[in-house]
Amino acid sequence: MGDDMAWVILVLAGLFEVAMAYSLKMSDGFSDLWWSLSFLVFAVLSFGLLAFALKSLEVGTAYAVWTGIGAVGTATVGILLLGDSVSTMKVISILAILAGVVGLNLAGGGH
Repeated sequence: MGDDMAWVILVLAGLFEVAMAYSLKMSDGFSDLWWSLSFLVFAVLSFGLLAFALKSLEVGTAYAVWTGIGAVGTATVGILLLGDSVSTMKVISILAILAGVVGLNLAGGGH
């Protein structure tokens, strides 16, 4: 697999991580069966795609990008869909994480 495809897979893994976190919140402490099952499906997809991307990407870079996508995406979903608080500092911090993810992607990290 080429590095470009590995990056696409890694981004998808990060997006599934966001869906996993949202499902976890909606599961209400695993008391809602369907949201709990959704969490499990997204967790398997996210970790599975991460593992696949790691066949071509450096672990440190890939893991940082994956968690960065998850952090930025989950914080954004929390603000937009779940009523999480928003502040200037929170937005600046989210943008800083996003800048780091973009920077790591531009820096490469393939084998």
